[in-house]
Amino acid sequence: MFPHTLSQIMRGVWAIRPEDALAQKGIILNILTSKVKNDYTTPSKLSDDCPIIRCSDNGECEENRFDSAPKNSVAVISFYGTMVKYGDLCTYGTAEIADVINEASDCDQICAIVLRIDSGGGAVNSIAPLTCAINYAQSKNKPVIALCDVAASAAYWVAAACDHIMAENNISSEFGSIGVMCSFVDVRPVLEKQGYKFHEIYSDMSQDKNAAFHAALRGEYDKIKEEDLNPLALSFRDHVIKHRPNLIESTPGILSGKMFWCNDALSNGLIDSIGNIDDACALAKKRAGIMAVNNLLNQ
Repeated sequence: MFPHTLSQIMRGVWAIRPEDALAQKGIILNILTSKVKNDYTTPSKLSDDCPIIRCSDNGECEENRFDSAPKNSVAVISFYGTMVKYGDLCTYGTAEIADVINEASDCDQICAIVLRIDSGGGAVNSIAPLTCAINYAQSKNKPVIALCDVAASAAYWVAAACDHIMAENNISSEFGSIGVMCSFVDVRPVLEKQGYKFHEIYSDMSQDKNAAFHAALRGEYDKIKEEDLNPLALSFRDHVIKHRPNLIESTPGILSGKMFWCNDALSNGLIDSIGNIDDACALAKKRAGIMAVNNLLNQ
């Protein structure tokens, strides 16, 4: 695990399901207590089971390149697991995945994109690279279809930016968790036992710097909610309402963090349909064709 990933875990603001957050706690604890060896210098490589899949309607592209695909192909690009902005030796970050989306958007052989999502969310700063890449694809007249097993919290924020959300199945697919949380670990007591002493000195003109954070360290959470979490949560809600016109906002919990199984998500407007990868690719090509016709008519 690279230091910047650990830093994100320790200090970041998150939009993530509690199940996913708790699943990481044991790993983090083992790292902090030195029960897991961290070697930041040993060269390695990403798993051969790459979460980014580049393919067309006729199977994988030659040498995994978009420009080797047949004309009017659909690019299938995936992200799975907890979202972080920058990748490390173990996983791709959303910045790298966004680069792949942009590459597909710029390729004349690609007419549309299917974004496969299976994620409980992640760091808030991991959202923008993907939503910007989706917007870029749409500006290039290439529709983006989200095909999701789980799209929760930050992952749902991303899915909502797509032109259509399709559930991968009606058994395990879940959607929602529209909300924001933050977590941090106060490691000072552990380090103080080892002899470290902490000093923070602020300018006389910087009396408000880090005030919300220090209040949270004292167990006073109102300020950090008011200044950080609530604005993000409102942005999340506004984003979903803007992109999901059929959302039934009166459904209890739908904009305050509740998760919905596939059929309930469909009936409440969180998603648009249920299907599989073939259905998603067919819909993507159909939408691309409609978009092309509309462009010709408007010329």
